[in-house]
Amino acid sequence: MTLATPALPETLPAIAARAARLWPDKAALIDGGRTWTFAGLYNQVRRAAAAYLAWGIHKGDVVALWAPNRIEWIVAALSAQAAGAILTPLNTRLKGREAADILHRSRARLLVTVGHFLGVDYPALLAGETLPALQGIVTLDGNGPGGWEAFLERGPGPDDPAVDEAMARVTGQDPSDILFTSGTTGAPKGVVSGHLQTIRLFQAWSDAVDLRVDDRMLIINPFFHTFGYKAGWLAALMMGATSLPLAQFDMVEVARLIREEGVSFLPGPPTIFQSLLAEQHRLGTDRTSLRVAVTGAATVPPILVARMQTELGFQRVVTGYGMTECGAIAMCRAGDSVDRIATTCGRALDGLEVVCADDQGRPLSPGETGEILVRGFGVMQGYLDDPAATAEAIDTKGWLHTGDIGTLDADGYLRITDRKKDMYITGGFNCYPAEIEKLLCAHPKVEMAAVIGVPDERLGEVGRAFLVLRPGEQAEADEIVAWSKANMANYKVPRSVVFLTSLPKNAAGKVMRKDLKPPAS
Repeated sequence: MTLATPALPETLPAIAARAARLWPDKAALIDGGRTWTFAGLYNQVRRAAAAYLAWGIHKGDVVALWAPNRIEWIVAALSAQAAGAILTPLNTRLKGREAADILHRSRARLLVTVGHFLGVDYPALLAGETLPALQGIVTLDGNGPGGWEAFLERGPGPDDPAVDEAMARVTGQDPSDILFTSGTTGAPKGVVSGHLQTIRLFQAWSDAVDLRVDDRMLIINPFFHTFGYKAGWLAALMMGATSLPLAQFDMVEVARLIREEGVSFLPGPPTIFQSLLAEQHRLGTDRTSLRVAVTGAATVPPILVARMQTELGFQRVVTGYGMTECGAIAMCRAGDSVDRIATTCGRALDGLEVVCADDQGRPLSPGETGEILVRGFGVMQGYLDDPAATAEAIDTKGWLHTGDIGTLDADGYLRITDRKKDMYITGGFNCYPAEIEKLLCAHPKVEMAAVIGVPDERLGEVGRAFLVLRPGEQAEADEIVAWSKANMANYKVPRSVVFLTSLPKNAAGKVMRKDLKPPAS
């Protein structure tokens, strides 16, 4: 299968160059009163790429990016890739130990972060961590010698011919990024993707969701996630749409941007749209700009889709299915019914194959339940430094085994009937019990831990921890929750804690999660 595409260049920085040629004076980014054109964006990308090269970044080096949504995030990412580096975004909710693990495993040479965000001093979180590969930290909001502006001054500027030489050395098959996702083993796995496969996949995604050159996309989804990065500002850059990044969800600011900036395209988890409906009075009466909503990541009730159209005024609501290992996989299409949009994930994107298979990997007939397998150019190159896990995930015929269970109907529409084994979703964030259990067992009083997802009216699901304490220890639930808040990302923090004398296990010693329940009172 060839990866050539005539419509777009083969690398992400070349996409920025193309946008500057096609739409030089059009607004590319609007953020906090700042507006950058596509030509202005590319000029800043070249300037930063020259600085990376002057600093000593070479092709294949890893640059980590740990910051909230902002214009500089996009510049830092594209310029690192223009210099030949591989981008590794970090979740802004990670604590120091979690971030250090990813920095260590990715062998990041340079970390671009922020000094402070929501009261967190990000560089300080890494104090005391051993990171032999990390040679520098740059803060996007810093004014001193370690700040972004001082970093940019290292380079000779946007006209540096070394930037053109570096960009020419990057090919479509080279890795563009490593996105870390927690595996069911509890250890984060680095998903390696290439430039051209990313471009092809999100061109197909953009076509499926009808992203247009005159759209104005409000990006609340975090840039460290595929939904905010590739199905966010990158897709907008490819299609010539305007991006409006938002660092954190704020209903008042969201409503203002919709009213004053004419937001037409809004991706986000269902909770975003539920919040909009609950406070729709803030939007005013003129909602004609709202054209497309893209959602997923949780069950979408048909009534929510209907209300998004009738009350918020969206002309089109789209649901889909994806995972880090393959970005986008399936999307609904124009003309799909409300019921189909709400109860399915749509059809496979053009160029991808999706089947539901039995335990032997044999495709099943329409309506039969089996594991969802995906094959095509969107499938990752592999897990970073983990050939065994890669071979387990991608079989010899090229099928990616998602671990999700579902059915396909006669028209090829995919319905998820079970999520990944044990995984639950809190407010749009994937939570893997094994990872959270490992963190909980670092508590000095905890002997064993098991975590499950339980229903929550606002967040969909939240974690409940079942703990066995060390002999002679006593603890209160509030104590465990407080410790968790200090030691793990907030969406991973269990919302309730149950203390048991032992965990239910099978003959092989595996915890039986289905048997986990609070003791009878």
